[in-house]
Amino acid sequence: MEQVRDRGQAAIVFVSAVSVVFVALVIALGSIGERIVDRARAQTAADAIALASLSGGRSAAERLATRHAAELVSWSRGPGQFDVVVVVRVDDELATAAATNEP
Repeated sequence: MEQVRDRGQAAIVFVSAVSVVFVALVIALGSIGERIVDRARAQTAADAIALASLSGGRSAAERLATRHAAELVSWSRGPGQFDVVVVVRVDDELATAAATNEP
């Protein structure tokens, strides 16, 4: 009689272990996906802010950063290859973008 009761224990332990591994993978993939989305949001905000800065200057950059729920980390207008270079933070992700009026 004891032999019959012990037969199903291995299946329960196996299913439990697979379930734990599956849940851990889902949590890890969710975290990675969140970082990818944050990075894309940061880069989109940086691109838009750099382009807006060409005509509106730093004040336009700050207004657009607020709209994108971003923080303008640095803004520079220079005589170099690009007219405007910005660094933007969205959540924990930083993104840099540059823009110029040249064709």
